[in-house]
Amino acid sequence: MSLKIVVLAKQVPDTRNVGKDAMTPEGTVNRAALPAIFNPEDLNALEQALRLKDLHPGSTVQVLTMGPPRATDVIREGLFRGADGGYLLTDRAFAGADTLATSYALSMAIRKIGVPDIVIGGRQAIDGDTAQVGPQVAQKLGLDQVTYVTSIDEVKDKEITLTRHIDGGVERVKAPLPILLTVNGDAAPCRPRNAKLVMKYKRASAPMERPKEGLPYAEEYERKPYLNVTQWGATDVDADLEQCGLSGSPTKVKAVRNIVFKAKESKRLTGKDADVETLVKELLENNTIG
Repeated sequence: MSLKIVVLAKQVPDTRNVGKDAMTPEGTVNRAALPAIFNPEDLNALEQALRLKDLHPGSTVQVLTMGPPRATDVIREGLFRGADGGYLLTDRAFAGADTLATSYALSMAIRKIGVPDIVIGGRQAIDGDTAQVGPQVAQKLGLDQVTYVTSIDEVKDKEITLTRHIDGGVERVKAPLPILLTVNGDAAPCRPRNAKLVMKYKRASAPMERPKEGLPYAEEYERKPYLNVTQWGATDVDADLEQCGLSGSPTKVKAVRNIVFKAKESKRLTGKDADVETLVKELLENNTIG
């Protein structure tokens, strides 16, 4: 059986390079100040989708991402590895979205695409570590969901069999389609770029990426429709602006502090209650715990 698969992917700031300018005064991530990468666990999810495509002829894999125009890089990376197309959800109205507003926007885009057989994404993004977006999208679309997936074992007769990680072991699950899955980082790593696909899609772009004064090789976009990445704003997906971006985000960051741990001295403590209490107070005061 052929499958329609949508991969939820996010371009995230590289948290290995967080500096003093990583946050804005409003408490949101200053993405312009950090290098951007493909969210690692979303790559694991992409690999699971591509394996299904390999096993089921006629299947399609579409990459859906929300972000500024430069987030099209995520879609291109998907195309280089074997995806069939992508959708960029971009609009100033989406800026500053927390998980609730993000899942709302993504769910509206999926409704416009047409709810597929499988929606799949990484367990969580490294810029938030909440693991909330996938389950929230499933709830908004009314889909069954399986989280912490490590492998997709079989799809047959409108049912999917999965292996998922649980505390203390693994669990095999059988569930009906359509379904939403979130994939762990210990799932199979994503395949590398395919050289032929890189050459085919290297000029794939969304309209907002193209300069107003004209684009080199502009005639290619007319002759090769697959180079045109679909771009949608809030009105294109019939989104309620009150549920998008900051206005739709109940989560507010109160403060962000950059804490640097430095070894200054060593102490030898006994097991007495007073010594333990003193140690806990020191650790709380210097933000080591709490």
